[in-house]
Amino acid sequence: MAQKADLLLFLPMETQDLWDNLQGELYFFILKSVKDKNAANDIFQNTFLKIHKHLPQLKKEDKAKAWAYQIARNEIADHLAKASRYVPLWDNEETTPQQDADPCCFDRFINGLPHPYKEVITLVYIKGQKQKEAAQTLGISLENVKIRIRRAKDILKKNFKECCKFELDEKGRLKGEPNCTVCNTE
Repeated sequence: MAQKADLLLFLPMETQDLWDNLQGELYFFILKSVKDKNAANDIFQNTFLKIHKHLPQLKKEDKAKAWAYQIARNEIADHLAKASRYVPLWDNEETTPQQDADPCCFDRFINGLPHPYKEVITLVYIKGQKQKEAAQTLGISLENVKIRIRRAKDILKKNFKECCKFELDEKGRLKGEPNCTVCNTE
């Protein structure tokens, strides 16, 4: 059995592997950055198209997550550059950019995290630092950063499941569309 596990380490990485491991957190990273579901969906799709297209060029599989996040950051930057050239005009006072500013309850849940968890989630998933860098910034061990991330994710999953009616798949990741009474009434 150990030989089979050793062999798996040398098999080439597939796009599906990255999708399985990163889709939820990468999507919420993008959504938090652009604060617009439609734009986040487009950027997310473009990010995975580029990942799929350029995956054979990835030389070190242990760098795949950082590489995927860099692609997402580049896609976000492209989107923001294009958006800054376009100035939308609103026909009436009922439709303003503020209506799309908070996708679902994301900001409320992040801000509601206990300070140590919010701090590490902000550094790693919103500012894009590596866990090791976040540990140095906070002056704590890498293991402590990982524990805080795990606990913060558990709290966020619980909040999304209870408030927004998201479901959890067999791997414990959020899936589905929001059906939130808070968001639908705001």
